Amino acid sequence: MKIKLFLASALCVLTATAQTKIYPYEPGRTMEGITYFLPQTALQVVVTAKRTVYEPGEYAVYAERFLRLNDVIQAKEERWQLQSISISTYGVADSLHAYSIVHDVRTPVPFVRLAPDGRLLAINTEPLELEEFEEPSVLEIKEEKVDPADFKTRETLSAGSKLKMAELTANEIYDIRENRSLLAKGQADFMPKDGEQLRLMLATLDKQEKALLQLFKGTSTSEMHTFVLHYLPPKTGVERNILFRFSDYLGLVDSDNLAGEPYYIDIKDLKTLPAVKPIDPNDKKALKLQQQKQQFGLRYLIPGTAEIKIYDVQNVLTTLQVPFSQFGRIEHLGGDLFNKKMQTSVQLSPTTGGLVNLDMVVPEGK
Repeated sequence: MKIKLFLASALCVLTATAQTKIYPYEPGRTMEGITYFLPQTALQVVVTAKRTVYEPGEYAVYAERFLRLNDVIQAKEERWQLQSISISTYGVADSLHAYSIVHDVRTPVPFVRLAPDGRLLAINTEPLELEEFEEPSVLEIKEEKVDPADFKTRETLSAGSKLKMAELTANEIYDIRENRSLLAKGQADFMPKDGEQLRLMLATLDKQEKALLQLFKGTSTSEMHTFVLHYLPPKTGVERNILFRFSDYLGLVDSDNLAGEPYYIDIKDLKTLPAVKPIDPNDKKALKLQQQKQQFGLRYLIPGTAEIKIYDVQNVLTTLQVPFSQFGRIEHLGGDLFNKKMQTSVQLSPTTGGLVNLDMVVPEGK
């Protein structure tokens, strides 16, 4: 599912210098222009699990007596098995980092692209496509089914009790196994003429045995379930935080449901960004330039790098290293890039707020 974008263009405010000004957003402050947000990086965790429902067979109570089958279910059961876990990232607006674009009447109007939640995506160019989201789903696992009733003999159907029916069915299973063995050894009274006919005869016997065994062992149906979790990590990262719990009998349950075993998440800052060199307080030119950027500059993020792990009490199930806005820092593009002397286009990552493309063209004759 792709999120639609909407277009917005800057409004006009007179300023002392002919450049686009970008102010930090202040709640309650009225200002003509466009307010945008920098993003936070959120996680989409997709968990797939197999659900199997077991139905007991008609003769389940006699399985051990006649076929020496142990551990045959005697009542309906439901079991879940975790199959896979995957992680992807997407962006959400950070309401604590909101800024406004105010346009001077003497400069070209910048063409601004915002996401529906207000994240800045692009200026004077096309944005990157927004992230796609997985949808929860249930997929039935189809298996060939046979009806045991189709293989019950007349003698079995006319038996006076279920005990007798189970005994006769067990004898039929033993006969099928003996006939298959004789065919395989070439000792059957009616041997097939060729290999293809032998294959068909063996397949028929297998199908009969499978159907009759269902009367003792029971049947099962399975579904593949896809669960989608959304998680917004704090700026400090997390360690051994319970993401969800999983039960063999209930499937995926909430993190506070003690019926399931815990699955944890760690998010660690890998400290990949170089340290910022402080400005010499005696360097007035550098201080002035920094002040102008902070007052008028377009804010964007240089993302850090996060290492994400999901694990249970025994094993690490998945590990991922991704760009991460919460571990990054905010930088500024000078507002003087958006004036009559310069045609500037900016493209930002919708997930991290990082600078993807920056094109600056000086028009001919300028």
